[in-house]
Amino acid sequence: MSIKADSSLRGEMRLSFEIDRATWDAELRRHPAALQQDWSYGEALAELGADVRRVALEDDQGRLALAQITVRRLAGLWTLAVCTRGPVWLRPLDPAAKGQTLKLLKRGLGLAWPHVTLATPDDETRPKGLSRVMTGYSTVLLDLKQDLTDLRAGFEGKWRNRLNAAEKSGLKTAQNSVKLAQYRWLLQTEEGQREERGYKATPAALVPAFQTATGERDSLLILRADQGREKIAAMMFLIHGCAATYHIGWNSETGRKLGAHNLLLFQALEELKARGVVQLDLGGVNTTQGAGLARFKIGTGGRVITYCGTYF
Repeated sequence: MSIKADSSLRGEMRLSFEIDRATWDAELRRHPAALQQDWSYGEALAELGADVRRVALEDDQGRLALAQITVRRLAGLWTLAVCTRGPVWLRPLDPAAKGQTLKLLKRGLGLAWPHVTLATPDDETRPKGLSRVMTGYSTVLLDLKQDLTDLRAGFEGKWRNRLNAAEKSGLKTAQNSVKLAQYRWLLQTEEGQREERGYKATPAALVPAFQTATGERDSLLILRADQGREKIAAMMFLIHGCAATYHIGWNSETGRKLGAHNLLLFQALEELKARGVVQLDLGGVNTTQGAGLARFKIGTGGRVITYCGTYF
């Protein structure tokens, strides 16, 4: 399917379902994107039973966006297709062009009727010509193209003071093994934490499925803080293309008192930079239900961004 393009588009715009993994991964090594648009993340979802579709959007100048979409049936009747935190824009487009792109995506997936297609673009500016059905998700993005000195200087004063104190505390920190048998404890701790606090998150099984799909040990970074022989804090990051996402964090009472997460995150920035990561997504911020975690993320001095919302 194709439509005539205008605005910042060139010529006829069309969908291509023939894109391969090598091309997709190459684009995401050049364009920082959300975890939900990573090919391996889609493979992990498929391993857990999801129906995942991928499409490239093109005009006469070439590829302009990539979209990874999950499709499911509702009540055995309706088909719901969701492009979460996508499409990934591969070149600058104005709001009118983005609106056209999303309309083509909505019409061109070939889904059986009745169906609904939703998109939640990683964009602060609203696309034109579509209806918004949900307000936007907020997160904090850290620019890792900066050197460590500048990153540290960007921390809020109280955040940096806690880091300074943690560095002097004698805490032992190390990279945890990324063999499943060696990090299963963190997944189990996260599941227990989730039940205790009553929040929802992606299934723990997604992490090993994601790691298997990437085929790379470097797709995970897990840092741990110990006091003596006791684990007191840990952080897990998923690496995708030239970006990374803070996925799991656990902190004991001792870890909180000693600022262990401040220390682990700063050390993670150094390691992620060494692995070629240029953008770290610290994950959602909710100043109402998770004020403490939101303050921690915002205190890094990263860019607080609220995306434009979900569109029908």
